[in-house]
Amino acid sequence: MMNEQWRHLTTKLPEWLDDCRQYAKDGEAASYIPELAKAPADALGISILTPDGSMIAGGDSGLQFTMQSISKVFTLLLALVDHGEEHVFSKVGMEPTGDDFNSILKLELVEPGIPFNPLINAGAIAVTSLIKGSSVAERTERVLAFIRLMAGDDAIDYNETVSRSESVTAHRNRSLAYFLKENGVLDEQTSVEEVLSVYFNHCAIEVTCGHLARMGLILACGGFDPLSGRQLVPRRYVQIAKTFMLTCGMYNASGEFAIRAGIPAKSGVAGGILAVVPGQYGIGVVGPALNRKGNSIAGIRLLETMSVECDWSIF
Repeated sequence: MMNEQWRHLTTKLPEWLDDCRQYAKDGEAASYIPELAKAPADALGISILTPDGSMIAGGDSGLQFTMQSISKVFTLLLALVDHGEEHVFSKVGMEPTGDDFNSILKLELVEPGIPFNPLINAGAIAVTSLIKGSSVAERTERVLAFIRLMAGDDAIDYNETVSRSESVTAHRNRSLAYFLKENGVLDEQTSVEEVLSVYFNHCAIEVTCGHLARMGLILACGGFDPLSGRQLVPRRYVQIAKTFMLTCGMYNASGEFAIRAGIPAKSGVAGGILAVVPGQYGIGVVGPALNRKGNSIAGIRLLETMSVECDWSIF
């Protein structure tokens, strides 16, 4: 691919990376999951992939990191494939929330007591409980197989050390899960610890920016993989996922990001961001230093800069 915008991206990306990397000093790597605190806080990398297979990569794009909340987009897609819209959205809502991603407040205050959306922690735990399988290992393997398919890499796996680290410190997530069980979102036969084990495992799946770019490209193309020529996910389910990314994907900074960048995106507390320019690009970003809302501070700045410079906003 060699049009004017692509040439502009290729020429300007090193400058944008240098300019945006400096913002990392104003954030810090996540410390509430001890393993994540070990990440290089000053790292910043990006990969951009087009439907014809052209890729630009810059900065620390080869850095491995765990998907964390980015994985919630794909567990939602898998749950939709397993159960369809009606059942999934009987367990989780479709609305943004201005609360923190791990808030328990509205589960108690707002009827009918289901999570507001699938991209907050409570919603993702509810969605994880819907993934078919007879054991933690089987359900984890199904998520891994789906991620591997979307990313085009059969070697992708989850980091057991990070998963254990999340489990040991997951007091709030356990509270959320038991509240969901009390509200009937998780049924009586569902083991909270088994659901959480699958949840921690899929959050701990390790990827690079290149993997996210490939996954994002499939979303950008409505579930069609232009590199293999296959429809991997029903278009309708991808529309749902991208809508949630736009309205809820950057935690309680989603509205601000929609105004400043105007593209669907999903962040994770390891510093990753999956972004989509519909019909054009899949984008993977990593920048482990987070702002106070849990988003990569340099990564957000980079995406906002590029969106303005290349006129990516869908609005």
